[in-house]
Amino acid sequence: MAKSSLKNALIILLAIIIACSTKLCKAIESPQYKIVHSESDFEIRHYRESVWMTAPVNEISFEKATKDGFHRLFQFIQGANLNFSRIYMTKPVLTSIVPGAGPLHSSAYFVKFYLPDKFQADPPLPLPELNLQPDPWTSHCIAVRRFSGFARDGNIVKEAEKLALSLSRSPWANSTASTSEYAYSIAQYNSPFRIIGRVNEVWVDVAGSRATGCESNPVAAY
Repeated sequence: MAKSSLKNALIILLAIIIACSTKLCKAIESPQYKIVHSESDFEIRHYRESVWMTAPVNEISFEKATKDGFHRLFQFIQGANLNFSRIYMTKPVLTSIVPGAGPLHSSAYFVKFYLPDKFQADPPLPLPELNLQPDPWTSHCIAVRRFSGFARDGNIVKEAEKLALSLSRSPWANSTASTSEYAYSIAQYNSPFRIIGRVNEVWVDVAGSRATGCESNPVAAY
């Protein structure tokens, strides 16, 4: 692992350790969804309405953007909000990539934290200097590809391209949402120091959140 990547991992790991020492890891919640279509290398999920807290980041590097955004979000959940609320850790940490002309086909990122059920209806207001905004989601469908290892600048584009290829060969060809403001998102579920069994996902919005078939015949719920 390069020195810069190791330094970034240490910073995030320290944040997680501090959070757990203050009992913020007591309840690990995730956004709820139903699987409505499944194949060997991807699935379509229907996510319920939810609210996330979002950190906008202008940065070329996905890794640097995720570190910066997570650092601000961590301050928010530790009590840097107008309510002085302590907020439990949730998963995944989601980094959404805005289409652009940069080396990673992006010019900006949004790093997102899913708010626990306790705060969904009334999110605490972040301190202004953190530059965070609540991000309410309507119910919609997302195409998901899972991959292992670490999500890095060098592999996220390839994983997104694999998902796009799989979708092009499926009944969901040409279904990605042209109105979405994001090219794709990367969901990370694990501590930076977990080496084996890491779980990451590429997420791409699917057009027509209430399109025929999107919400029908769910095979599992989470």
